[in-house]
Order: sequence, then structure tokens, then C-alpha cells
Amino acid sequence: MTGKTATTNHRKMITVRSVKNSGAFFSLLPIFTVTTTTTNHTIFLFYSTTPTSSYSSSYKFLPPSSTTLSPSIPGTPQLQASDVVLSFKEWFKTSSCALLSQIYKILAAQDESALCRLKLRLCEALVLEVLNYGKDVLSCLKFFDWAGRQPGFYHTRSTFNAIFKILSREKLMSIMVGFLENYMKQRYVHRVRFYNTLVMGYAIAGKPEYALQLFGRMRFQGIDLDGFSYHVLLNALVEDGYFDAVEMVAKQIRIRNFESDITCSILVKSFCKQQELDRAEEYLRGVVGNGLALNGHVVGVVVDALCKNNQFEKAGKLVEEFRKMGIVPMEHAYGVWIRRLVQAGKLDGALEFLKCKKLVDGYVPDVFKYNMLICRLLRENRLEEVCDLLIEMKDLQIVPDNVTMNAALCFFCKAGMEDVALELYDSRAEFGLSPNYMAYNYLINTLCGDESVDVAFRVLRDSIEHCYFPRRKTFSILVNALCRAEKLEKMNEMFLVALERNFMPSDSTYDKFISALCRARRVEDGYLLHGQLNGLNKVSSKSTYFNLINGFNMSGRGDIAARLLIEMQEKGHNPTKKLFRAVIYSLSEMENPEKQFLRLLEMQLSHHEPNPMVYNLFIDGAGHAKKPELAREVYEMMKRSDIEPNLSSDILVLQSYLKSEKIADALNFFHDLSRRRKIGRKLYNTIIVGLCKANKPHYAADILLEMRTNHLKPSLECYEVLVQLLCAHQEYYMVVNLVEDLINIGRPVSSFIGNVLLLHSLKTEELFGAWARSIDVHNLTPSSLMLGELIGAFSGCKAGKDIEIIGELIERCFPLDIYTYNMLLRRLCMSDMDHACKFFKKLCEKGYEPNRWTYDTLVHGFFRHGRTTEARRWMDEMFGRGFDLTDATKKFT
Repeated sequence: MTGKTATTNHRKMITVRSVKNSGAFFSLLPIFTVTTTTTNHTIFLFYSTTPTSSYSSSYKFLPPSSTTLSPSIPGTPQLQASDVVLSFKEWFKTSSCALLSQIYKILAAQDESALCRLKLRLCEALVLEVLNYGKDVLSCLKFFDWAGRQPGFYHTRSTFNAIFKILSREKLMSIMVGFLENYMKQRYVHRVRFYNTLVMGYAIAGKPEYALQLFGRMRFQGIDLDGFSYHVLLNALVEDGYFDAVEMVAKQIRIRNFESDITCSILVKSFCKQQELDRAEEYLRGVVGNGLALNGHVVGVVVDALCKNNQFEKAGKLVEEFRKMGIVPMEHAYGVWIRRLVQAGKLDGALEFLKCKKLVDGYVPDVFKYNMLICRLLRENRLEEVCDLLIEMKDLQIVPDNVTMNAALCFFCKAGMEDVALELYDSRAEFGLSPNYMAYNYLINTLCGDESVDVAFRVLRDSIEHCYFPRRKTFSILVNALCRAEKLEKMNEMFLVALERNFMPSDSTYDKFISALCRARRVEDGYLLHGQLNGLNKVSSKSTYFNLINGFNMSGRGDIAARLLIEMQEKGHNPTKKLFRAVIYSLSEMENPEKQFLRLLEMQLSHHEPNPMVYNLFIDGAGHAKKPELAREVYEMMKRSDIEPNLSSDILVLQSYLKSEKIADALNFFHDLSRRRKIGRKLYNTIIVGLCKANKPHYAADILLEMRTNHLKPSLECYEVLVQLLCAHQEYYMVVNLVEDLINIGRPVSSFIGNVLLLHSLKTEELFGAWARSIDVHNLTPSSLMLGELIGAFSGCKAGKDIEIIGELIERCFPLDIYTYNMLLRRLCMSDMDHACKFFKKLCEKGYEPNRWTYDTLVHGFFRHGRTTEARRWMDEMFGRGFDLTDATKKFT
């Protein structure tokens, strides 16, 4: 078996499984494993004798001596994250990025002496690499100028071509023209042909018409271009669509015998740009048929054009056709084909093609093709294939560039290996890694998910220093993490930096920050941020206003809350009645509450057409703030403004008196209304319920009698609250009459009323006594008699009845609910705990969900009967359901 075959068939494999990315990797069949589990991920090292995926490569994360393979049993050596970091560091250090990064730092610092101290061995290849690495045009120009002045080095056509391309790409035509005008003044001008360089410069700068004019002037003076410059000019004419001039220049090239495979390539490009794809293919085959040499680039041009026109099948056949010929180098065409497949999202096709060409032709793509594949696979979360490609690049000793290193960083983040990613990031100076947007975003997102929010914030600061500000989603994720961790100072710093850069986070992000500030009682800081947003014509969300207003209410600054309340309406947000109540309550707690209250009312009226709804909001708010005099003042203002108060206005004023327990004022207002007009059911119901809540049962009973005299039916709530209050005052005779009246008007006895009666029948026999006396005095309805019988049986005043019979009797009187069953259980617990347990079981079988009082009743009963062990067993079940004992039962424990 050859070494190559052995490497193919017997592989050391690593895969990374992340619990955060369920689709990260497929399970591989292990024979031997070495595992290590960290917080969020597990790394597996596999030894396999057969390929395990359609696209796979040798996996050598570790140096040979770093670990040994052994069966996956306890005590085996573990693969640590530090080993993975070390392996990747060694690979990254083969990159020239560290040197290139250092060169550009020196250029930025304008320190030529430091550049000289690097003792660079200047050559065409190095100069081209430095120029290609640079992102800053000015720094590229500085280096070009510095290199041209160094002893022993002279710029070549390729280096001139590179600097012209940089200037052209950045559309810096003024610099380009100035460069060309000053070109002849430089010392190195005599080393190259002046006119050739100028023609090339204007051609590459996108000014082929100037290049043609200069070319004409040269010919007039008897000067000609060399072959390289002719081809640069020809290519520029094709790029800018001067196709008539293309034919002329091509003819000159043929006449001077400069024609080469480059000429062919440019002409094919010309046909493709004119959408003459069939002609391009025909020309290509004609050149091959005539036995002329071709470079691989020309095939790539046609393949690229076909793919741009969505003719992938035809492009694939063309690639295969020329491969079979065996006379054209296909590496470039392969690269174009892979690039176009990736850009079209045909990743499986690209991976399969790459695998096939590696096996058949030994084709190895350059670092740029690998980068393109890896980045696209990362976007689609195909992490297993990303891992394959990274390890393959490492095995093939392909020198990584900045894109490769950033992609590896993103891979480790996505795979849940944030500790590896962070260590590589922190070591970036060792190998010249310059993180890009994608790497910064992935790293911040991953660290936030791992609750390493302080580290994430440090990475954010680094990114800002390098002029990378996070995208909106990443910004929001970091804000959320800082908010959860209550890192308000860091959040504030983030927002200030964002505003300085005119970066506008989403409304929800601002809202979360302002909410966090309000929760931390830093509402003033939230208000300052809100003011900055207003200055940028940014409308805060409705929830932001709510948070700020509530924050100022809590801090006792009702005046600012009121100002914000008006402002939010101006911005198109409608406040709720609850918010109005809160603001008015806050104003009532300040000095001069009446003045503050009326000022808010005036501001509200100035923004809205006066109507009962606006006034009612303020009457309601004053009532909840227990300022009935303010409520009445607003009521009178309505009338003075010729706005007739409506029924809601009357009810709100009445409620304001009742909530403040101004009973006399409430009665006076009610009787004043009754003298002016006929009172309806709603006003009667309001005052009856209000009087009951104010613990005035007799007044409430009198009003209810008045209501009945006026042939109006009170609401069920009126009867319920009054029955409950009369029972609490032990006015049982009045209770009997009230229940009889309820039945007489055709209303059924509610569960609430029935449960109140049962509760008091358990406490005392007086309720049944009142019922018995009423039978002697009045002719009670059958329903009342049945209810009396139930109360007698429940209180034990009548002959004892089985609990089941009592339950059936209850069902005939009113609907049962869990409260009713709890009272039946309580009655049983007084005498028979075993029967009580059986009743509990039947209750559950009927579909009722036991609550705190159900369990407490059983526990209380067992303690009362001295059955402590059973009581504690029921306590355990009660606690298991999240319920706690009542104070009365806690005394037994």
C-alpha cells in the first residue's frame, strides 16, 4: 500500500459536536475515541479505516506527539482545547499576514526608518504581495514610493500595473493623474519606458480614450508600445466596451507578431462581453485546432461568461471537453467553475467537483477558492464540511491568509468552541490576524450566549478601535446580555458610541436599555438617552414611554411623567387609562397637587378637542388617587364648558367619593342626581357596591330597597357583596330576606352566595336560626326552603346526613365549584379523616384541580386528629405542588 493510499484509507479524524448547533456534525463511526467535555461542546478524535462522508480529508489537528490514540475507556488521555489552539497557531504562523500587518502599521505611523530596519529583501513578488494586502490606498502609495527609492530595486511593469489597479479600483482619478504627471520626475523613471507606462496607467485607470490619444501621439513621433503595453491597452478597451478600437489594436498586435495566448484570452473576453458566447467557443476551438498554445485563463473566461448567463450545464461540459483534450492547463478554469458554483449556491456540486479533480488530476485550489467555499458553507451551517476543508488546507500546507483565519475563528464560534476561538483571537498579534466584521460578530454573539458578557464587551471595544462597529443584530444581542447582567455602565457606553457613529439601534434595543435603567432607579439617565433620540428625530416606542413614565412616577417626579404623557400623545402613541391613573396619582403625591393636576388637564385639553372622554380620564384618575374634590372640580368644569356630563362621568364622581369613604358626600351627590333626573340601574349598582366596600351595609341595604321600590333589578354583584357583608356583621335575618328577594326577582343563587352561606353555617348555628324564624313569619319560596334545609344539614342543626346527600342537595341549590368542595372536605375533616381522603380522591376523579386550601384542609385535619405522620406525608405532596401552609395550620408544625 502506497503512502498516499494509506493516508487516504487510514485517517485520523476530528469532529466537533456542539449542543448549541444541533445540526453541526453528523455522527461518525469511531473505533477509537479520545473525548473531552467542556461547558458547551465535546471534541471527538476518531480513528477510522473507511471514509465516513462524501467529502472528507485527513484530520491532523494535533502535533504527532500531543496525544496517543487509545480505546475510549476511563483513564484515556484527553484532547484539550489548548491542543487544538496550538495546532492552528502553528498553521497560522506560516502566513505572511504578520509581516504585512507590521509593514502597514509602520506606514500608518509614517516611520520610514522603521521600515528600513525590517531589512526586507525587495523583489517584484514581495512588492506585489504587500500591495495586494493593503486596504488603505495612501499606505499603498507610500510603500510603492518607498520601494522605488531603495537601492537595488526597480519597479517592473507588474508593480506599476498593481498600483494603477489600486488607484483605479478606488476611483481616485485625481491621484492617478497626479501620479502620472509626476511620474517622469522620479529617479526610477529612466528604468522603464515612459510612454508605455503612461498608456498603461491611463488604460488601467479607466481612461482608454486618453490612452488611445497618447498612443496616437506616440505613433506620430515614431514611438511604439511594447507587447505587454499593447495587451494592457487591448484589455482596457474590452473592459470599457470600445469594441471598434479593439479590432484595430488587435490587428496592430498581429502585425508586430506580439500575438500570444494573452491576446486570445482578451479577444475571447471581448466576444463574451458582447454576449457572443457561441462565437467565443468557436474561436476557442479554432485556436486549439490550429495547434496554437492556450493558457487555462481563456477557458475560464468562457466558463465564467456561460455561468453568468445561467448556462451551468453547458459550462460544465466545456470544462470536461478541454480537460479531456489534455493540452490546456485547467487549474484556472477549475477555479472559475468552483467559484461560480459556490456563488450560485450549488455547494454540493462544487464539493463533488473538487473531490473528483483532486483524485483524478491532483488539482489543489488556491487559498481564495478554499476561502470562498468555507465562507459559504459557514453561512449555511455546514460545519462538518468546513472542518474538512480547514484540515485539508492545513495538511496540504496551503498558506492561510486573513480570510482563512477569520473563517476558522467563525467556525470555532459556530461549533461551540468559544474557548478555542477566544484564545486564537487573543493571540492574533502572533500571526497578524486582523478580524473582520464576520469574525467580530460571531465572537461577540458566541460569548454573549456563553454568558461571558464582559469578554464580549472587550471584543466590542477592540472592534470599534479597528473601525468595525457591530451589526444591528449583534448589537442587540450584546445589549440583551448586558441588560441581563445589569452592566448598565457598559450599556451606556455602547449607546453613546452608537450615537457618535450615527448608528441607530432598533426600537426594542433602546427600550430594553431604558427599561433596565428605570428598573435600576436610574430613570434620569434613561430620560437623557430619550432626549438624545428626540434630537435625532427618532420616535421612541410606546413601551419606552411607558417605562419612563412609570419610572418617574415611582421616583416621585409626577411633573416629568406628566410632560412625557403629553409628549407620547404628540408622537402618536395612545396612553392607557391605567397610565393616566398612575400619572395623576403621582401628581397627587407632590406639593401643590391641585395645581399640578389642573396644569396637566389644561395641557391635555390644548391637544384634544374638549369632550366628555378627556374629562372622564381625569375624574377617574382623581378618584383612584383618592382626591374626590379634584374629581368634582373637573366635573363642574365640564358643565361650565357647556359639556354635559354623561353617565360615565356621574359614576366616576360617585366612585371617587366612595373610594375615599366620603359617604355623606357620595349620598348627597347621588340624591342630587336623583332630584335632577331619573336614576338608572348602573348608578344604583355603583353606589350599592361602593357602600358595601366602604363597610356600610345598612346604607347599601336601604339603597337596594329604594331600587326595588323603583321596580329596578339590582345586579348579582350587589346581592353578592351585600350578602357577604351582612354575614360578616352577623345580620343573618337581613341575609335571609335578601336571598329571598334575589330568588323572587328570578335570579339564581350564585356559587359565591351559596359558598358564603355554607361558610357561615359552619361557623355558627345562628344563620339557620334566622332561616327558621323567617319560615314562621314569611311564606318562603321552595328554593329558599331548600336552601334553609341545606344550611341546617351543613351546620348540624338538622338530622345528620351523608356528605354525598349534602352534595346532591347543594347541586339543587347552586352550582358547585372547588371552593364548595373545599368546605365539604372541611366538614368531613371535623369527624372522619378516612372519609375525607376518599372524598379528595373523588374530587380529583371529577376533574377538579385541588388548590392550596384543599391540601391545607387535609393537613390541618390530620394534625387536629393527632395523625402526624399522615399530616406530614400530605404536607410533602402539598409542597411538591408549590403550595404553602396557612398560618392557622403552621401552628401545628
